[in-house]
Amino acid sequence: MSRLGFTLMVAILMSTVVAPASSQTRSGRTTEEPEVVCPAELGVGVTTGLRFCDVMTGDNPSAGVLIALPPHRGDVILRFDLHNRHTYSEEQIKAGRGFAKYTAVIGALTTDNTLISRAAVQSEFRTASDLVDRVGGGAGPGGVKAVAPTGSAHIVITIPASEDQVSLLGERLTVERADGTATFTAQGRPIAVVSNIQVEYRPGPARRPGP
Repeated sequence: MSRLGFTLMVAILMSTVVAPASSQTRSGRTTEEPEVVCPAELGVGVTTGLRFCDVMTGDNPSAGVLIALPPHRGDVILRFDLHNRHTYSEEQIKAGRGFAKYTAVIGALTTDNTLISRAAVQSEFRTASDLVDRVGGGAGPGGVKAVAPTGSAHIVITIPASEDQVSLLGERLTVERADGTATFTAQGRPIAVVSNIQVEYRPGPARRPGP
């Protein structure tokens, strides 16, 4: 192959790789961490530094993880990582009883209790390496809590333009262990964990309060 032909081939390959990255940037849109009210704070990861927030089961949006949407034009893209909750026990692992499979389902709702979308995460726990992070502020070795996030699903939800706030509420949790399977739906129970919450939107003027 001639030097000119090789140069052209490299240029084509580079344009093929670079183009998708530039297409991910939407004109006039911005991405940021929104204001989040977490009624049940799990804590901050000792390794990642992420804020982990428990998602509780319930049917009242005001009791969920509340995400304030900045003034915007058009739809808002909500992104977050959804994790299962695991109570870590070194003794259970040594005894061969550490296995657990979790499936958690949560809903994203408007303030008037309209379901926008559901999200789910399924993961298996066997050893400490399956934990996403340990959470500080506990009485365990190293000052960590026994409860920790495990498994991770990256969730993307489109929020209608008319909404100013979104609530994340738990629906159900299924836990499979060697001794059987159980499903939990009772209100007021932490069934999942969220972290890394971000919103992508086109900035707009602040809405005037109603009369």
